[in-house]
This record gives sequence, C-alpha cells and structure tokens, in this order.
Amino acid sequence: MAVPPPPPGKLAGTARVGEKGQIVIPKDIRDMFGIRPGDTLLLLADVGKGIAVLPKEMAVGLVEAVLGESPAATFDNRGEVDGPV
Repeated sequence: MAVPPPPPGKLAGTARVGEKGQIVIPKDIRDMFGIRPGDTLLLLADVGKGIAVLPKEMAVGLVEAVLGESPAATFDNRGEVDGPV
C-alpha cells in the first residue's frame, strides 16, 4: 500500500544528532524554506513543547507580527543576538 504524499507546504523528516550535537536538516525541508549553507537559524526551546527551528527571516517576521514593530535585536553571522531582546 502506497503512502499518500503530504499536503502541499507540509513535510516531515528526521535528523540524527551527531557526536558534537549537530543535526542535518533533510534536503527537501531545506529546499522548502530556502535554507542554504551559512544561513543563520533561530532555535526556540520549551521544555514542555519541544524545539522549533526558524530561518532568521521568519524569526524577524514573527517578532514584527507579535510586537507590531521591527525587532531591536539583530543576529550576527554566528547566530548570536547583538542588542536587546
């Protein structure tokens, strides 16, 4: 029995954690979000809800939607916050 394809805009994948705590994001998911080598990602964690991974551009949009203005913090190339959060 063939597994039906996921609905448009939806994907699921798995990632194994390596010795250094690194994961590889599946290619189809990287392609879906336009994630490229060197991109900065924001990780949000909640002990009860899990971990969310967002491309930096989506994180900025989320902050703008929640606060109604552009965020004061910017991200440097290492993914660290530069400025108030």
